[in-house]
Amino acid sequence: MYSSELIKGTLKTIVLNMLKEHGKMYGYEIAQKVKELTDGKIQITEGALYPTLHSLEKNGELDIEKQFLGKRVRKYYSLTEQGQQTAAVKVNELTDFINTMKFLLDLEPKISNG
Repeated sequence: MYSSELIKGTLKTIVLNMLKEHGKMYGYEIAQKVKELTDGKIQITEGALYPTLHSLEKNGELDIEKQFLGKRVRKYYSLTEQGQQTAAVKVNELTDFINTMKFLLDLEPKISNG
């Protein structure tokens, strides 16, 4: 399992990309899907996930749909048009960062232009 420090820096990107790839999801479903896809290497806690979801909602990047299940209410999150754009920007930014880190840590040779 990766440290919470590493996950914290990428959580917004992870959440946005999950919603981009899978459409409408509820919080627990997002956490479980990430855990499943990473073979447990990334486990998102409620204490990290819900503030991120609320922040994304506040910024206009998420729509919320409430479903009533008996006495419980389940909130489904989906990306707004702005959220779709933010997801693309965040994924590109993280991809570039990962490539930079590979070079910085000497895990990949730098490709020269000439």
